[in-house]
Amino acid sequence: MLFFLAPVLVILLSLSVGRYPVEALTVLQVIWCKLTLQPCPVDEIYQTVVWDIRLPRAILGAMVGGCLAISGASFQGLFRNPLVNAGLLGVSSGAGFGASVAIIMFDSALMTYSLAFGCGMLAVVLSYLIARVYKATPTIMLVLGGVIVSSVFSALISLLKYLADPTDELPAIVFWLMGSLANARFSDITIAGLPMLAGVAGLLLLRWRINVLSMGDREAHTLGINTAVNKGIIIACASLATAGAVCVSGIIGWVGLVIPHIGRMLVGNDNQKLIPVSLSLGAMFLVIVDDFSRIITGGEIPLGILTALIGGPFFVYLLKKTKGGGW
Repeated sequence: MLFFLAPVLVILLSLSVGRYPVEALTVLQVIWCKLTLQPCPVDEIYQTVVWDIRLPRAILGAMVGGCLAISGASFQGLFRNPLVNAGLLGVSSGAGFGASVAIIMFDSALMTYSLAFGCGMLAVVLSYLIARVYKATPTIMLVLGGVIVSSVFSALISLLKYLADPTDELPAIVFWLMGSLANARFSDITIAGLPMLAGVAGLLLLRWRINVLSMGDREAHTLGINTAVNKGIIIACASLATAGAVCVSGIIGWVGLVIPHIGRMLVGNDNQKLIPVSLSLGAMFLVIVDDFSRIITGGEIPLGILTALIGGPFFVYLLKKTKGGGW
C-alpha cells in the first residue's frame, strides 16, 4: 500500500516546490476547491500556479516515469537481460523521428504527439518483423532487430536536424529530444493517457507470465504457456506504455534501466512484486527529478540530461553494491 500512496504524496509535495513557492495548506485548498467546484478563497495567481501549471506537470511526470520503469522491468524479465531498457525495440528513436518530422512539417503539438506515437509503434513493428526473418522470434533476433531499427531512425533524425531551419526548427527538435515536461497540460494527459493506461494495465495483469517466460522458452512450453503469443502481448503492452510516454515528454533515458534494479534491491526478482514496485518508484523518481530541473537554475534543465547525470553514477553504485549480482 505504501508504494501506491507514495507517488501521490510526492506529487502533492511537488506542487509546493518551485521558484514561486506555495504553502502546502494553500495547495490543498486549491485542489479541494477545484475538485468540489466551490469558490476558492485563494489568490488567483496561486490557483494558476498549482492547478494549471504544476499539477498537470506532476501527474504527467508520474505517468511517464511509471510507464518507462514498468516497461524496462518487463523487458528485463522477458529478455532475461539486466541491461535492457524501455527503448530496446527502437520505440524512442522512432518517436524522435516522428516528432522531428512533425516539428519541421506541421508545427503543431497534436501532430507532434500523433507522429511521435505512430512512428514509435512503427519502430517496434519493424523490429518484430526483422526478428521474424527466420519465421521465429528468438530473443537475440528481437534485440538485434531493435538495434538495427534504432540505428536507422537515429540516422534519419540526424538527417532531419541537418535539413531543419537552424533558427527555430533545429532548436525545437534538439530540445524535444532532450526530454521535458515544461509544456504539460491536462489535455496531454488525456491524449497520452489511453495508450499508457492500456499498456500498464496489460503488464500488471500479465506480470506472472513474465516470471514463466524468464525461465526460458522450453520451460514455458512445459508449463503450457504459448511463448510467441505471450511475448507478443507483453511487447505490445510495454511498447504502448513507452510510446505513450515518449510522445508527450520526449526521450528520457535511464529511468527504464535503473529503476527496476532499485526495485529488485527492495523486493527481489519476483515480477509479480517487481512490476508494480517499479511503476511506483519510476513515478516518484521522475517527479522528483522534474522538481530539481525547475529549481536548480533560473531556466530549466531538460529531463534527459538530469536522468543521465543521476542514473549513470547511481547505476555504478548499484553494480558495486550488488557486485553485479543484482539480477
